[in-house]
Amino acid sequence: MPLCLPMIRRLKSPHLFGAIDRLPALGRPVGNKTFEVVNPSTGEVLAELPDMGVEETRAAVDKAYVAQSGWAALTARERSDVLWRWHQLIIDHAGDLAAILTAEMGKPLAEAISEVSHAAAYLQWYAEEANRVYGETISAPSTDRRMLVIKQPIGVVGTITPWNFPASMVARKISPALAAGCTIVLKPAEQTPLVAGAMFALAHQAGFPDGVVNLIYASEGDRVGRELCTNSKIRKISFTGSTEVGRLLMRQCSDQIKKVSLELGGNAPFIIFDDADIDGAVDGAVQAKFRNAGQTCVSANRIYVQSSVHDE
Repeated sequence: MPLCLPMIRRLKSPHLFGAIDRLPALGRPVGNKTFEVVNPSTGEVLAELPDMGVEETRAAVDKAYVAQSGWAALTARERSDVLWRWHQLIIDHAGDLAAILTAEMGKPLAEAISEVSHAAAYLQWYAEEANRVYGETISAPSTDRRMLVIKQPIGVVGTITPWNFPASMVARKISPALAAGCTIVLKPAEQTPLVAGAMFALAHQAGFPDGVVNLIYASEGDRVGRELCTNSKIRKISFTGSTEVGRLLMRQCSDQIKKVSLELGGNAPFIIFDDADIDGAVDGAVQAKFRNAGQTCVSANRIYVQSSVHDE
C-alpha cells in the first residue's frame, strides 16, 4: 500500500509520494511479504512496504551492474547535471520530505527540515565535485617513460544507512559514488525507509538512467547485508551503524578483499576548561548530549570539567 491517507493529506505533493512502494528503483518484489512502517510517536501505521530479500537484492545488483558502464561513460558534466536536478527537486520538496521524515523517525519538524537541507547540500557539493576528479602526472625514473594516475569508478556500490539521520545519510553515501560514475544499491533502515523512497522518487524525476539508483526495502537487514557483502558484482560497501554490525560486514567482505567504508559507534568526551564561557558550555553540553534524543554517533558519553570551575 502507499503512504496512509492522513499522511498523504499532509503533503503538498501527494501524487509524488503516494506510491513509493512501486518506484522504478525498487524493481519487482518476489512474493507478497510486507512490513509496516510505524510513527513512533502515535503508533500510526504510515505504510506497508514490500519486504524484500536475497532474490530482490541480487536482481538489484544485476541491474546496477548492467547500468554502470553506461553511467560511467557519461561525461562528468552530464553526471553533474543530473545530480544538480536532483538537488533542486529536494529543495523544492523539502517540506514534504521533512514531514515524512518526522512522521517515521520522530525528530522535531525543525530538525527534519535542517536535515533535508543538509542532504541537499551533499548533492550540491558532489554535483560539482564530479567535475573535479583530477588525475596526476608523476615524475618518471627515465626520460622515455611517462607515469599517469587516472581515477576511475570502482563499479557497483552497496550502501546501508541508519535510522537516526535517514535523509542526510542517503545523500552522503550515494552522491559521491554517483558523481564518480558508480551505480548504487541502497538498503535504508527498516524503521525509516519512507524518506529514502521519497528521495528516490525525486531521483527518478531528475533523470537518472534505469538501474543507476536501486532501492531495497527489507525488515531483515542481515540477509540483504550478507548478499551485498558476498555478491562479487558489488565492489564497495559503505555502512553507517553499530560497531557490532560493522565488524560483521567487514568479515563478510573479507573473502573478496572488498573495499569497505564504515562509520560506527562514537567515543565523544565533552571537555570544559576554566577559560570557557560557562553559560555557553552548559548550552553546548545539553546539545551535545541530547541532540536527536542522544541518538547520534558523536553524542557526548562523558563530560570533563576542570575542577576550578566545577561548581559554576
